[in-house]
Amino acid sequence: MNENEIKKIILEHCNKLMQNGRFSLEKTFIQHGSNSVYDHSLNVAYLSSKIALKIKSKIDLHKLINGALLHDYFLYDWHIHKSIPFTHGFTHPFTALKNAKSDFVLTRTEEDIIKHHMFPLVPFPPHTKEGFIVCLADKICAVFETFNFRFLRKYAFNCVV
Repeated sequence: MNENEIKKIILEHCNKLMQNGRFSLEKTFIQHGSNSVYDHSLNVAYLSSKIALKIKSKIDLHKLINGALLHDYFLYDWHIHKSIPFTHGFTHPFTALKNAKSDFVLTRTEEDIIKHHMFPLVPFPPHTKEGFIVCLADKICAVFETFNFRFLRKYAFNCVV
């Protein structure tokens, strides 16, 4: 599977999430640096897909992409919300899972990805391969986005890193 095929699948998932839920709200909130939660979610889905294809293990790519897109579905601006900047890292996976479950029907794998993506900050490790991959991709993307590593743009979904 090539880069364009991966991006096409991710965009198909995005379109479904926007039609059936509040996913487009992610465009209005900043996540890391100047990147929106939406851009971050695309980057995590893209990098997770690339990792999954590299390791050549039995991975459900569609569940991995959906979980990656929804892993930060908390739907608020954590930079300005009172008291949340101090607790956001610990609580947002549970808020994201609650929001995602209220808008979509999730598989156990997708729930695992959302709930456990903040390991080891939240001391509950993922139970699935897909969960571990998204957890890793999330950390990598967060560092790249926070420190604005522009020389790594070729690895970003939308060249937002």
